[in-house]
Amino acid sequence: MIHATRNHRRHGWLATIAVTLAAIAAPVVASPVEVVIEADRPGATIHPNVYGQFVEHLGRGIYEGIWVGEDSSIPNTRGYRNDVLAALKDLRVPLLRWPGGCFADQYHWRDGIGPRAQRPKRVNTSWGGVIEDNAFGTHEFLDLAEMLGAEVYVNGNLGTGTPREMAEWVEYITADGQSTQAELRRRNGRDKPWRLHYFAIGNEAWGCGGNMRPEYYVDLYNHYATFVKAPEDNQPKMIASGGHGDMTEWAEAISSGVEPNWSLRLDGISHHYYTLPNADWEKKGAALGFDEAAWFATLRQTLLMDDYIVANKEVLARNDPDGKYGFYVDEWGTWYDTEEGDNPGFLFQQNSLRDAVVAALNFHIFHDHADRVHMAVIAQMVNVLQAMILTDKEKMLLTPTYHAFHMYRPFHGATTLPARVRNAPEYRHGDGAIPGISVSAARDTDGKLQLALVNPDPGTPLTVHVAVQGGAVQRASGRLLTADAMDAHNSFAQPQAVRPRDYSVEAREGRLAIELPAKSIAVLVVE
Repeated sequence: MIHATRNHRRHGWLATIAVTLAAIAAPVVASPVEVVIEADRPGATIHPNVYGQFVEHLGRGIYEGIWVGEDSSIPNTRGYRNDVLAALKDLRVPLLRWPGGCFADQYHWRDGIGPRAQRPKRVNTSWGGVIEDNAFGTHEFLDLAEMLGAEVYVNGNLGTGTPREMAEWVEYITADGQSTQAELRRRNGRDKPWRLHYFAIGNEAWGCGGNMRPEYYVDLYNHYATFVKAPEDNQPKMIASGGHGDMTEWAEAISSGVEPNWSLRLDGISHHYYTLPNADWEKKGAALGFDEAAWFATLRQTLLMDDYIVANKEVLARNDPDGKYGFYVDEWGTWYDTEEGDNPGFLFQQNSLRDAVVAALNFHIFHDHADRVHMAVIAQMVNVLQAMILTDKEKMLLTPTYHAFHMYRPFHGATTLPARVRNAPEYRHGDGAIPGISVSAARDTDGKLQLALVNPDPGTPLTVHVAVQGGAVQRASGRLLTADAMDAHNSFAQPQAVRPRDYSVEAREGRLAIELPAKSIAVLVVE
């Protein structure tokens, strides 16, 4: 009996272990995430310009990337690459910012007009110490914007320029009479003025634009803006150079220091924030070949964008309760260590699925703050930082970030809608955690209901149940972007390795069951 009892206990113990091990080995089936779109509660309008693009005289961002000249063997239209033009037209770029960036405060606009062979050559002291031949200047930029149907944002030179130089540049672009600047423009080949939508007084005045104090900058803004004038029917919105990261003192000084002067206009305050995986400017992290810790750190860092916008909105709510000033995040994106072997001043980096997820998470943040965030400009459009397009001489490819921007085109000008989320998971790594799903809903300009979903977890798929308050759902269709590897990317050898695929799902009992793979983005029309 003693033997039998011992044997029974031993088998019971083994059975308990087997059950425990099975429980550990079995995948945890999470409850479906539940999303309810409140289609009857429209919110703020998403300004198309939160999908803006940035071109600066930096590396191959303009030369080779966009401009090759009329005599190039690369197929072009009046010097602009045909392949890049076609891709950008398909992206429906709403806004172009130029000439910088740090380059703006060393750029003298007269260097970039007139016959190209006679334009002066300058050393680009901001980026790489290379020669800038000024082949791409005012006419080339504004003509490019017209070809793309994009609004234009020009940065004036506050750092090394004068009020007169800035005022005459605006006159050259906008004047339609017989003034000296208008006649000079006509002699250079452009009869009618261009439309100038936005004009900024300087760039990053806290740093490369002059290392100024906010209060000193406000005085300079008042000084320069006094003389920047344009015809009544072609007046640009005026932008003040604001802070970056967690700074709020610039929004404080500008929003309280400009308005008292009745003769000035202020429409927006700029702000910059770059996502660095390590939050360390000396060793930012690699664009490829990273592990999950770097993936997680990058997403956690990019979500700080929401905190920084909230903090600055609180300042503006106090100083500008009527909401006259927009908050313009006119430089944002990922910034990694430069590709090995490349000029470190060219800021060329590869672009992976991680960057597409970063872009989508930021889109949702901008949508959430559409009441104040009327512009956001990613850095940069071609061959620089988080680019849409990479080129290598005659070759060109579209990056995962391009595909993210392309998928979100229906959100240009859409009206935000609240989306309630229940059973939202967390994505945890190590001791950290971020939200395990990001949702944005809106009604587009055609009246269609758009839903965007991001699963930031690289290892866990999600089931998302979607309903529309006050109505039955029939189906959803759109596109899904994902890949097997966290650093999946497009190369010139495999330019189609990462691209969206079609996705559709039929509703059951008035709601959808969307299967959202790990590390994925979905943009769907809900019917």
